[in-house]
Amino acid sequence: MLVAFSVAPSGTGRADGSVHDAVAAAVKIVRESGLPNRTTSMFTEIEGDWDEVFDVVRRATEAVGEYGSRVSLVLKADIRPGYSGELDAKIDRLESAIDDAGEGAGAPRD
Repeated sequence: MLVAFSVAPSGTGRADGSVHDAVAAAVKIVRESGLPNRTTSMFTEIEGDWDEVFDVVRRATEAVGEYGSRVSLVLKADIRPGYSGELDAKIDRLESAIDDAGEGAGAPRD
């Protein structure tokens, strides 16, 4: 399964509203898990089986809880039994489709 999640504290008491320290604590847990993962400006994606992925999400959420009085968790899952390596494979298929679409668009006609 693939899970994309975003976790952030609120009630931090910081005047600037920054949550980067809390997010760093969560991402550290994800990276130390050994599961395939990727972090972007908005979400962290992680791949593995149900129990291991949700254990990491739980621990990351608990780590963020240390930084505020509340935690917001947004989660999206792609559950596809029998598949692995999809963290990169889905992107590879998308890029291939974009390349294929580009070859058809605007190509000279006979």
